Amino acid sequence: MTVLKDKIDKNSRTIIRDEKTEELLSRSFQYMKAGYPIHFTGPSGAGKTTLALALAKRRKKPVMLIHGNHELNNKDLIGDFTGYTSKKVVDNYIRSVYKRDENVTETWRDGRLLEAVKNGYTLVYDEFTRSLPTTNNIFLSILEEGILPLYGTKLTEPFVRVHPDFAVIFTSNPDEYAGVYQTQDALLDRLITIYIDYKDHDREAAIVADKAKINEKDAAAITELVAKLRNECKEETGPSLRASIMIGRLAAEQKIKIDGSNPDFVRLCLDILSHQVSRCIESDEPFKTAEKLIKKACSNMEVTKE
Repeated sequence: MTVLKDKIDKNSRTIIRDEKTEELLSRSFQYMKAGYPIHFTGPSGAGKTTLALALAKRRKKPVMLIHGNHELNNKDLIGDFTGYTSKKVVDNYIRSVYKRDENVTETWRDGRLLEAVKNGYTLVYDEFTRSLPTTNNIFLSILEEGILPLYGTKLTEPFVRVHPDFAVIFTSNPDEYAGVYQTQDALLDRLITIYIDYKDHDREAAIVADKAKINEKDAAAITELVAKLRNECKEETGPSLRASIMIGRLAAEQKIKIDGSNPDFVRLCLDILSHQVSRCIESDEPFKTAEKLIKKACSNMEVTKE
């Protein structure tokens, strides 16, 4: 169970507060204040989860984080009986009377969704389309009727009313991604869906410079290299901003000069990017083709000067 009270991991969850990002967060926050759930969708590595957590933090409520996966079910979301507890009382106060009482009761533990609904948390449901649509059907009652049905439990109440402070933010990858299920229209119709694409070169470079602790010229060289390789890939795929950050961080830590003619830098790019690029291009020999594309992109890099 993951409840983030006031703190979000600064290494992986901070965002660059540029004008476009601030405007997006402000707009989304106003939609949430009006009672509408937000859905950030777009390619992997575009920053959807970071945006969702930043938006959730603005509500100044405890944040519950759920990661979608095909094994998630109602027991995970609502809760389940986890075992039994027993209480035994022996009364031998009067010598001639021996009295023994023993009670056995089942122990219930709230699921993450039930806890968030009952206490008015902000729920971030990350990559929710990786869960089965039948699992996600439970959100229809939450968003439409304001109740959480207690399906399949032995609880006496048939449902729990949604706390007025409860809010939910969804994130997802496009349908063509592996392991993603198509979402039911009935759920999507209740969400405000905002597409999050890769940032422009200047914004990506600013993020890489900040997270990798390198200068902006080096960061720009890396993001331009990754962007060129991304353009070689099929739509909505290819190396993401995460790859640029990894290259920048490792180059800084290992004191590798960010230069396309530097063999150590080329080797670093091949190690980080080859598999990602090979998966998103059409070729009879995808890995060899990916390596050629990376080496070509490196050779065309502008050499950054000290």
